[in-house]
Amino acid sequence: MGKSTISMKDFEDISLRDAFGKALVLMGEKVPELVLLGADSLGSTRGAAFAKRFPQRTFNFGIAEQEMITAAAGFATCGKIPIATAYGFLISMRACEQVRTDICYPNLNVKLMATHTGLSMATGGTTHHCTEDIAIMRSFANLTIVAPSDAVETAKAVESVIYYPGPVYLRMGRGEIPKIYSRDYKFEIGKSILLREGNDITIIAFGIMLVEALKAAEILAKENIQARVINMHTIKPIDKDTIINAASETGAIVTAEEHTIYGGLGEAVAGVTSAFYPIPLIRIGIQDTFCGIGPEDGLRKKLGLTAQNIVKASKKAILMKNKEMI
Repeated sequence: MGKSTISMKDFEDISLRDAFGKALVLMGEKVPELVLLGADSLGSTRGAAFAKRFPQRTFNFGIAEQEMITAAAGFATCGKIPIATAYGFLISMRACEQVRTDICYPNLNVKLMATHTGLSMATGGTTHHCTEDIAIMRSFANLTIVAPSDAVETAKAVESVIYYPGPVYLRMGRGEIPKIYSRDYKFEIGKSILLREGNDITIIAFGIMLVEALKAAEILAKENIQARVINMHTIKPIDKDTIINAASETGAIVTAEEHTIYGGLGEAVAGVTSAFYPIPLIRIGIQDTFCGIGPEDGLRKKLGLTAQNIVKASKKAILMKNKEMI
């Protein structure tokens, strides 16, 4: 895709789902084939603005995510570009079979745009946590997975996903994330972003954990450890070339994700390094546990999803690398 057609002036310092809602309206003006499907949550997912602007192109299925996904398949076969939006755990788990069989198997041009992913519904408890979705969706053939890290990147991602051929799962959180990118940021599906140079260790992250990765790099720099930080906003297809280069140039990698360590970013990166350039790799993420209930920050701290834990893992990975070099 060429130069972005969305102005970024209104996408700074807002939440990812608010950025999604704004970008969707702008894209609705440009792409008449765009239709929005909701499951009784258009207000929460920020699809309400599109519904107000384009009521004839908006369809609410009530609390029926499975039917929504199947209907999206129908719209796609008729030449429309359906945006099916709901909470992440509902798209990836409740409508799992429909995503696999109705969307991915026939390789239809459906965009699954999920909000409230990760631990952003922390006080909702395990039923509303969305910490296994990437593992589930990565296993489906034909499906692309994109996970932006701030509002500007979300707006760019929405535009890119709509123009991108085939089924895509766009993963967004609920609340605000500190600003990372400026208005001139260039986004391309499948191409990761180098945010910080470094040759001692590579930290690869996405979403809210990208902020923690950048904090960790600052802490490490004070100890004269230079960490390379990469935003892997596209989980599938993974940017193999960048991972291999990072492995060869820094010799150790730490991945950080607000997701289970099983089947997510860490295992995707490990799959590349083990096949092409084996090095020490440590995964920061949710271990083999359910997360409990409580405030987001408290749960992340409890689960080790912090800059401090990334720092510890980075030092450990460097020690492992140095031992191998002896």
